[in-house]
Amino acid sequence: MHVTSESILSVNNLTKSVQVEDKTLALLQPLNLTVTAGESLAIVGSSGSGKTTLLSILAGLDLPSSGQVYLKNKPLHQFNEEQRSQVRAQHVGFIFQQFLLINSLTALENVMLPAELANLPDAQARGEALLAQVGLADRLDHYPSQLSGGEQQRVAIARAFISKPDILFADEPTGNLDSKTGQHITDLIFDLNAKEGTTLVLVTHDAKLAARCQRQVEMDSGVLTEKLEFSTPEHDNKTEMSAPQVG
Repeated sequence: MHVTSESILSVNNLTKSVQVEDKTLALLQPLNLTVTAGESLAIVGSSGSGKTTLLSILAGLDLPSSGQVYLKNKPLHQFNEEQRSQVRAQHVGFIFQQFLLINSLTALENVMLPAELANLPDAQARGEALLAQVGLADRLDHYPSQLSGGEQQRVAIARAFISKPDILFADEPTGNLDSKTGQHITDLIFDLNAKEGTTLVLVTHDAKLAARCQRQVEMDSGVLTEKLEFSTPEHDNKTEMSAPQVG
């Protein structure tokens, strides 16, 4: 396994399959991928291509059928759920399409929850500061039902960053939002990501969102390939990338 000091996430010959009645369905073909600390990576592909399945395994929410997954040099493929949960609490932040806020908690309480579970100091002060950064300083005591979809996703963004994660996983973060609100959410994610120095791995079918990332890989029927060219708003000239080995 090739894990370098600059690698925050590395997978080797990873596969995922499920049993459906008497048939084995291959969701992910053997794949390899390395993500460098501080990098932004987009996993693109159509619905059902396997990109969310891959994200779940990279984040330690699910286990591969075979292969190796290292996050911060920790072998997630060998860990049980409790051990993977500890890794997520220490190193990982999440933003989901469905927001996944707790309806009985206020915006501030939702944001503070991961920090409190990790026994981090100054949870309230950091939660208030993050909500102010995403434009919700006047919504601290509001419940999710009192917030718009865009406001709920901003709460989710603040929650994702409160524990100062080493790596942030975002699954279709603008999928449930209108175009204008989605653009605002995208800006917030990349602005906060740059300020915090967090590695970003996002799943999206939105070409404009993917283009904001430094690098893109594409899932198609469980097969991962590197997109050899990309461009970002900061880099108008296209840059050629070398494709990783895909088993």
